[in-house]
Amino acid sequence: MRGNGVRGPVRLILAAAAVAALAASLTACSDDSSPSDTASRAASAASRAASAASRAASAATQAGDALASATAEAGRRFDEFKDGADAKSEVKLDGTASPDSDGRATARVTASNPTDSARSYVVQVDFRDKSGNLLDTTVVTLNDVAANASKDATARSNRALTGDVDTTVARAVRH
Repeated sequence: MRGNGVRGPVRLILAAAAVAALAASLTACSDDSSPSDTASRAASAASRAASAASRAASAATQAGDALASATAEAGRRFDEFKDGADAKSEVKLDGTASPDSDGRATARVTASNPTDSARSYVVQVDFRDKSGNLLDTTVVTLNDVAANASKDATARSNRALTGDVDTTVARAVRH
């Protein structure tokens, strides 16, 4: 949280309440319209502001739920590979993600296998905004990477992401 600790959707709801209070106070000061006309317009504006705040709060909740679900799924996928070796240093990403035709962020993942036999990799890729805030996470599997060779795959976010999106390898396991 930043500033006074009030999150975005809550700020919108508080702003809608402030607009309604201001509009109500203006009804007593208006010379151009009857108080009932001014009050009606103010009430309508306040209702629209409250509706917008409600939609923003709903969208924020859905995004938070989607991120929690993706994070839980990543944890489940890694739980399947208890005997794997940490391979984070063997995996590289393009860095900045690019949107696909559905608006989902994508990035190329490259696993380099330094061993003398074929191995598979499980890689958790985090999608972050320029401030470092986690937007989404996904897991990519690269099967049968040949000995002393590299293999590419594509990490794709679970939902459409907007703005500049960076990618990081959160964790990687070789097995």
